[in-house]
This record gives sequence, structure tokens and C-alpha cells, in this order.
Amino acid sequence: MRPGEIVVTVEQVRALISEQFPEWSSLPIVPQPLTGTDNALFRLGDSLTARLPRAPWAVDQVTTDATWLPRLAPHLPVPVPVPVAVGEPGGNYQWPWTVVPWLDGHNPQAGQDHVDLAVDLARFVRAMIAIDPMDGPVKEGIQRGVPLVQRDELTRRSIAELGDRIDGRAVTAAWDEAMATDEWPGPPVWLHGDLLAGNLLVDRGRLTGVIDFGGLGRGDPAVEVRPGWSLFDARARAAYREALGFDEATWVRGWAWMLSGSLYWLADLWDSISEYDRRDTIRHIDYILRHRHD
Repeated sequence: MRPGEIVVTVEQVRALISEQFPEWSSLPIVPQPLTGTDNALFRLGDSLTARLPRAPWAVDQVTTDATWLPRLAPHLPVPVPVPVAVGEPGGNYQWPWTVVPWLDGHNPQAGQDHVDLAVDLARFVRAMIAIDPMDGPVKEGIQRGVPLVQRDELTRRSIAELGDRIDGRAVTAAWDEAMATDEWPGPPVWLHGDLLAGNLLVDRGRLTGVIDFGGLGRGDPAVEVRPGWSLFDARARAAYREALGFDEATWVRGWAWMLSGSLYWLADLWDSISEYDRRDTIRHIDYILRHRHD
């Protein structure tokens, strides 16, 4: 756990439900495996999920989801977790929280045939991009989706901090290449911003839902290239690239975002992660370097 994270218990959720939504108080509450650091999930009966922030940085997503997902969902090709209720702080739980539909499906696994999923996911990304801006929040600072140049100082600092733990010369050359490419020429578009396997739901190889919109906002769509480097093999990645229809510069910025994120994560958490995680992240960085021109 990182500083600021809390543990949320079934007892806390049961008390919140009983006090604020008594119509659901008789439903069974089943905690779900923790796959991230932002929210604790509890299945509520067969058709609902209680979603409670686990850290201060995740609290704003309650308002973001409640404000924007109802407006985005009608334009998307698969279901997303539009909140059906927003809860308030209560008892010894200090933040707002949501109740969302339970969406069926399972997370895709690396090493499987994901060509159909790649095409489906590209359709989802293209649908997001096409939605009217509606004055939605624009990415800022070093958030995923800002102009890549805003990650330059952070990325070079991460390379320096890692020293000879990585191939600094090769990584710097790749980053220089990315920094020389054109930036997104259009207005900021809608982004999911965190298309990890854990945020995708599939059934028989097809996309059935997209969850966890903690990275929602408007910006450069290059960040949506992420599954090409975190989930898909070469064949699925090629199908994803073709179906997205992004130009070369956007594809370059896409792998650069993956490179920047991996470098920052590795440098920031080197002393607190396992040797396996270090080696796995270094292998992933090397993979991007070797295959970025595929």
C-alpha cells in the first residue's frame, strides 16, 4: 500500500448501504480482488457493485463518473459502469462513493489470440474520440493525454535515476525520437486513459465492457495505444493499429507514453517493489525498444 491508501471492509460497506440505500440492505456483499490502488469493489447482489475510493487521489473520480459517464455511454459500443447512485461519507468512511451496474465478462489474458478484441477495442476508442467535447475536463500537468513534451523532464530524470540499471543510451535515443515527432494537431478528444487488461471485459474473445474511468478526460489519443504494448502480441497489435487508423506520429507518441510511464514507475518504486517486478518492467522497456518500429 502507498501512503494515503486505506482498507475498506465489508462491514463498512454494509453500514453505508443500510443507512443510505436501505432498499439494497438485504443483498449479499462480496468483496472483489484488489487489482489496483484506486478503489475497493464489492459485488452487491447479482446486478450491482459498490465502488469506494481507497485513496485521496481517487476521490474526484466519483464526481467525474457521475457527471460524464451518463453523457458518454449512449455513444459507446459496449456498456460502461454508469453510476446508478452516489453515496456520501458515513460512519468511519470519509469519502463519497458510487453504486454501479455489475458488468459481466472477464479480463483478457496475455498470450491469447486477441485480434478480434483489438478490432473491438479500436472501435471503442474511435467512438470515444468522436464524441462531442461538451466542455469536458482537459488533461493537464503530466497526466496521461497531455502533450508529450510535458513528460520530457520527468522522463529524462527517471532515466538518469535508473543509471546503469537500464540501457540508458538506447532508452534516451528512443525518447529523443519520440520528442522529435509531431504533436497531436487537433483539439483534445475524449480518452479512457487507462486501457489495461484489468479494465477490459471480454466474452469468447470479444469486448463486452470497459470499466474504471479514473483516467477519463480530453487530450492526445496517443495514450490509447497502450494495449498494443501491454496486452497484444505482434499480430493483434498490427490489427489494433490498422483499426485505430492513427498516423505514424500518433503511434510513436503512443509507445513513448508506455516508455515514459514504465521508466517513471520503475525509478519511483525501485526500492519498494520485488526483484521480479523490476526485471519484468525492464523486460517490458526492452520490448518497446526492440519492437517500436514494427
